[in-house]
Amino acid sequence: MKVRSLASIAALGLASIGGAAAQTTLNVVSAGDQNMVDYVNNYLGPKFEQMNPGVKVRAVGTGPGDSGSQKIYEKLEAQQKAGAAKWDVDVAVVHQRGAATMVENNLLMKYRDQVKAGKLVSRDTAKNALGANVDGYVLPMFHSQIAFAYNPDLVKTPPKSFKELEEWVKKNPKQFGYNGVKGGMSGVGFVMGWVEASDPGMRNMFEKGPYDPKMKATIDKSLESLKAFNQYVVMTPGNAGTLDMLNRGEIAMGPVWVDMFYTWMADGKMNPKVKLELPAPGLPGQPMYYVIPAKAEHADIAKKFIDFAESPEVQADGIVKQFNWYPGIDPQYVESKMPKAEWNKLFTDITPTDLASKGRPFPLSQYFTDIVEGYERVVLK
Repeated sequence: MKVRSLASIAALGLASIGGAAAQTTLNVVSAGDQNMVDYVNNYLGPKFEQMNPGVKVRAVGTGPGDSGSQKIYEKLEAQQKAGAAKWDVDVAVVHQRGAATMVENNLLMKYRDQVKAGKLVSRDTAKNALGANVDGYVLPMFHSQIAFAYNPDLVKTPPKSFKELEEWVKKNPKQFGYNGVKGGMSGVGFVMGWVEASDPGMRNMFEKGPYDPKMKATIDKSLESLKAFNQYVVMTPGNAGTLDMLNRGEIAMGPVWVDMFYTWMADGKMNPKVKLELPAPGLPGQPMYYVIPAKAEHADIAKKFIDFAESPEVQADGIVKQFNWYPGIDPQYVESKMPKAEWNKLFTDITPTDLASKGRPFPLSQYFTDIVEGYERVVLK
């Protein structure tokens, strides 16, 4: 499939094809991996077009990671500064940090209360993005989550908390593996979870603010204990490396992305006995957000499109079944739309209740930076 460049979006707009009636093109710009662009162009778009004659959906990608969201931010900011009456991005899919920055700079429309699906989301991530108030401006497209994967043949009773894990590795050296802070976000998430678990009193501040640079001393103290912990563990070569070592039996347990784990399982690349555990007080995950630019040219259609994308039927068939992502809306609205066997496959080990109580957001960006820099200074020295 040929993907249009971001610059080509401006040429889409309203088009007349072969003398037919004017056709409205809904322009969707997505940060994230190519599979997210393909999801819109090959799945969501055609279904929405069938239900809305005269509308054509076109998606382009800006790349993975926060840099992908940054490109969308820069495009919207440029149109804002140019004083454009209408902006040529109708729907954007962005990361938490990107959404927070766009809300802060008045680049987004507050639309959640204007779509039915807005009532199907109660999780804090629909209101809070790394400490920034995004309430009303976003709806989660899906949630990803980090959890411990473990081989029950080697781990009869998996640790239920970070404290239990700390004792477990001493009795089972070199059986737990993670990829630090440079080899992928599953390792970064583990480090964030460790720091927050070490001092419950600071967890709320880390996730919601305010930012206090004096907390660096507390962070460093937690990382000193992680340095001692690391003596008993294996450092894996990345997100995929952790899964690969688990599959080969080189380690018995490690933090992984749940959707990546289930994809490997479906592809036959993972030992089918391996299971998941979400330890207390939790591990971070993150959503991708649907947002509507403040002056989107086709805002009404954009709302209709997002409402369709967030419907329980589409969340079940597209988000959960096709990609093994956790739904963006509350899981209880999706369960009845799926065969029980398929639902159980995703929620057998980690239940919706587990996600609600132990699925944590990543810390505020300033604390996130302090923890990563502290790890490199304290743990790796």
